[in-house]
Amino acid sequence: MRIEISNIETIHDAARGFIDSVLHQPKAPHVIAFYGKMGAGKTTFIKALCECLGVEDVITSPTFAIVNEYQAKGNPTQIFHFDFYRIHRIEEVYDMGYEDYFYAPHALCLIEWPELIEDILPDDALRVSISELSDGRRTLDW
Repeated sequence: MRIEISNIETIHDAARGFIDSVLHQPKAPHVIAFYGKMGAGKTTFIKALCECLGVEDVITSPTFAIVNEYQAKGNPTQIFHFDFYRIHRIEEVYDMGYEDYFYAPHALCLIEWPELIEDILPDDALRVSISELSDGRRTLDW
């Protein structure tokens, strides 16, 4: 499937479309891996996605913390936002106890830079590619 983001003003519409197409399905994924070049819009889209899911906390990239945890208002689902850009060795991910996040009940894991942990992503993880077009539009493909 594909969703297009025309500009920053339409990002919440795209996030709601993604929620309807992916997260409101009977077998919704619990781990979503976002692939894209630096500056493609991974963090910006995840922020919009979290806001549309009801997160009221400040949503920032976990570049240095590796993972941020959010709670959506009125929703038992915990949202874990990962950024593995600064991971140097897969052992760092083992040491942080990634299984506790990836396989937690009532959890949604949103991952930036999953290329660095590809070997440990769950088989049923949804892989989403974010691309920037020459005119500034973004596309999400899965």
